[in-house]
Amino acid sequence: MGKVKTHRASAKRFSLTKSGLVKINHSHHRHKLGIKSAKRKRHLRSGGYLSPSMAPAVKQLIQKF
Repeated sequence: MGKVKTHRASAKRFSLTKSGLVKINHSHHRHKLGIKSAKRKRHLRSGGYLSPSMAPAVKQLIQKF
């Protein structure tokens, strides 16, 4: 039986907290920043947590064995 491999693209985008939540970074903060309001850019700067319904799928992709 083959080894279970980590999905590397997902592992670079998501990380797990000690309590098991999935941390994410917001998108749309790389280019075309001149047309976005300061409030929008400020909120994109902070991280967030993945919704509980999507968390099990991402945890399976980034599992570390």
